[in-house]
Amino acid sequence: MNTLALEIAAPTAESVTLTNDTLTVELSDGRSLSVPLDWFPRLIQATQAERKRWRLIGRGRGIHWDLLDEDISVDGLLAGRPSGESQASFKKWLTARQDTRPKRITTRKARRR
Repeated sequence: MNTLALEIAAPTAESVTLTNDTLTVELSDGRSLSVPLDWFPRLIQATQAERKRWRLIGRGRGIHWDLLDEDISVDGLLAGRPSGESQASFKKWLTARQDTRPKRITTRKARRR
């Protein structure tokens, strides 16, 4: 007896939208998948400009943010998995990020007498 094997392709990401609290991914099969941004601490810490600088990787199997060193897989999103980054790793990244941010220089204005 012959069996017909169907190969079902996993959906891939086609576009990404971020709000202050949600990551939404449009998938190749027509679905939209939205997850809380809280799942990804690096994205929560990012500025709007940094969040907008994403690119698809692996032919849409993942999303990458160069400036944040963040990768999110479509499979992980579909499985409902938040970031797997350890607290120690996140704290190290956050400390390094704070050390490289430009420091604000404040000057005192001379008082007029």
